[in-house]
Amino acid sequence: MDNDVSAGSTTTIVGRLALGVTLLAFGLGYTDLIDGVTAADAVSIAHYIGGVALFVAGLLALRDRDTAAGTAYAVLGAFWFTWAVSAGPQVSDNAAGLFLLLFALVALSLTLAGGDQLGQGTYGLFTVALVLLAVGRFADSGGLERAGGWFAVASGALAWYAATAALAHWPTALPRRAAGRGVTAAG
Repeated sequence: MDNDVSAGSTTTIVGRLALGVTLLAFGLGYTDLIDGVTAADAVSIAHYIGGVALFVAGLLALRDRDTAAGTAYAVLGAFWFTWAVSAGPQVSDNAAGLFLLLFALVALSLTLAGGDQLGQGTYGLFTVALVLLAVGRFADSGGLERAGGWFAVASGALAWYAATAALAHWPTALPRRAAGRGVTAAG
C-alpha cells in the first residue's frame, strides 16, 4: 500500500514503543555518545520495559491471535530480560558474544518473516547490531561494539517512529514507483 496510514493494534504500538525505548537506551550505551553512559546503564530499562513489558505485549498479541507480533514481542522480551539479568562481569565475553549471535538469528527470522516495512527495517537493523556486538565481544573490539550500538540506535529510532506514526496517523510505508513509470534513456 502506498503511503499506508494505519492506526495499528494497541499491542503493536505498545510493543514498538517498548522495543524502541529499550533499543535506544541499549544502543546509546554502546556508542559513547553521552559521557559516562554505558550499556550497563540500560539494564533497568532492558529488564522492565524491554523484558517484562515487551513479553506481556507479546502475550496479549498472541491472545488476540496476532502471531507475528506476539511471537516477536514474546521472544524479544525474553531476550531483553535475559540480557538484563546476566549483564556484567559474571559472563565471559565469548558467552556474551554467543548469546548475542543466537539472538541475531532470531532477529533475522523476524526480518525475513515479512510484515510491514518499518517492522522489517527495525528487525533488520537490530540483526546487524547484534552481529556487530557479538563479533565485537568475540574479538574484544570496542569499535565493532560502538558500530553495533549505532545500528541499535537506528533500529530503536525506527521502532519508535513506527509506533508514533501509528498513533499520529503518519505514513507508515514508503511510496512505491508504479510499474512502467521508470526513467528511460533517450538515445
